This record gives sequence, structure tokens and C-alpha cells, in this order.
Amino acid sequence: MSGWQVADVVAVREETTTARTIRLRLPASVRFLAGQHVDVRLTAPDGYQAVRSYSVSGSAPPDGLEITVEELPDGEVSPYLVRDLAVGDQLELRGPVGGWFVWRPEDASPVQLIAGGSGVVPLMAMVRAHEAAAHPAPFRLLYSVRSPEAVFYRDELAQLVERSETFEVTYVYTRKAPDGEPAGRLDKGTLARHVLDGGADPAVFICGATGFVEAVSGWLLDLGHAPDRIKTERYGGIGGAS
Repeated sequence: MSGWQVADVVAVREETTTARTIRLRLPASVRFLAGQHVDVRLTAPDGYQAVRSYSVSGSAPPDGLEITVEELPDGEVSPYLVRDLAVGDQLELRGPVGGWFVWRPEDASPVQLIAGGSGVVPLMAMVRAHEAAAHPAPFRLLYSVRSPEAVFYRDELAQLVERSETFEVTYVYTRKAPDGEPAGRLDKGTLARHVLDGGADPAVFICGATGFVEAVSGWLLDLGHAPDRIKTERYGGIGGAS
């Protein structure tokens, strides 16, 4: 899809108290790779325009896609998308964009996904693509999040784990954990216990805030993961944009 197109909002779904998934229908069939994003443009009555990028979180057959947006209190665009946008409204979209931070079903490698907060959005597209392809390679998601209430896609992830022989999820709760579980930031020791070993040569995708991504990348290198097998995406071109 090149240039701007008008997409219809056909469904919205609350993920948390500050995030929602928006299902969009496009005038022409759109194909995307898991990990890509789209640009969203809003135009005010006075002509002022704001453009933000949001990761595609999944497909919406036959002619659409979904994005998941987390509200930023000082954002120009995200509060409208999370609080005011309604079914029947329209958005201007451009994309999908990006060809490096993507997962393709033809890649037979095991995959390690590591998410910080809303950085799970493009990784969820990869999880869904893995499931849709009935891919035999191991897929693991390590998801660092503030609390159980802040988890995106909680029910769907639980269902995927239950029915899959190759997909696993581990949560690290940084502020509030379920009863009986510790809370605390992700550290190198926890990472080492819950990611695929570097000897398995997994493809690694990390998405989150800059500090999170840099710390995790460094720990993985210390643990023997090859630099060219680690791909990163920082807040900005993902679901955490403003």
C-alpha cells in the first residue's frame, strides 16, 4: 500500500484501561509482514495535521488490519485514538512500512521475543503469524510489564500457550505481581533463565523503551548470542507512539 488511504474503523477492543486495539478495513486488500508498522494521519478542522506510527498487531481478513495503541497523557494523537475514536469513523493510513524488524514464516529458526510494555505490539503480530502458519519452530515470548492489569492480549496469549506445543510466554512484573510471585525489573539473571540459549542460534526480536532495549541487547551478547541475530525496535515507530 503506497500513499495515503482512508480506512474504516470496524471494531475497537479494550486491552487495558489505557490501551485499545483498533480494527481497520481498507479499500484494497493489504498484505503486511509481522513487525511492520503503519503511519496514521489526523487532520484538525483548521488544517493542522499530526502523523504518528503504530505497529500492526495483526491481520483482519479479508481486507484489513489491526493496530494497538497505548494512550500517552501528553500525546497529540493517542488520547483521541484510545478515548474518542468510534466504529464508523475513518482514519488516513499509509503503509505498511519496514522490512528489517520483521518475521517471515519461511525462516525455520527458533525465535525469542522480548517485550517491554507496549513493545509487545509488533511481537504479537509475529506470534499470530507463527500460529497461523502452524510453524514448527519454538517461539518464546519474555514479556516485561508493570502489572497483570497492564498486560496486552492476556486471554489470547493464554489460549495460544494452552493449545500450542511450540509457543511459551514468561511474564516479568516490574511493579505488581500476582499473589505468590515476586515483582522487580528484568535483570540479566532472569533473562538468562527464560530465553532460548544462544547455542540454539535463535532469531531474537526486542521491542520496548530505549533503556530496556539497550540493556537486554547487552545481556544477550554477554550470554553468547550472536550480534547479527538480534534485531531491535525502540518506542517511536510502534504502539507506544504519541
